[in-house]
Amino acid sequence: MIGLETVGAALEMAVFGLLAFVTVFFAIFVVIAKDVVRAGLALIMCMFGVAALYILLNAQFLGIIQVLVYIGAIGVLILFAVMLTKRHLGGGSRAD
Repeated sequence: MIGLETVGAALEMAVFGLLAFVTVFFAIFVVIAKDVVRAGLALIMCMFGVAALYILLNAQFLGIIQVLVYIGAIGVLILFAVMLTKRHLGGGSRAD
């Protein structure tokens, strides 16, 4: 008979693997994204994944600091900087 501890450990490993996969996926998406806003949003999702991994690894303080400092401050600052930069809208090349 399988013990409850074995099932809990297997479930914890499955959640860890899923979180690690999602975090790596968003990290790769940050690098290959052509749109800067999508890259910024993917960076925030990657930081959420890292925070969830910290919490899963029983480092709750680091997980909360990750959410407050990096996602709350740095992530929003990056998104505002990207949205406030001027870029040319339109697809055609015009001679001005």
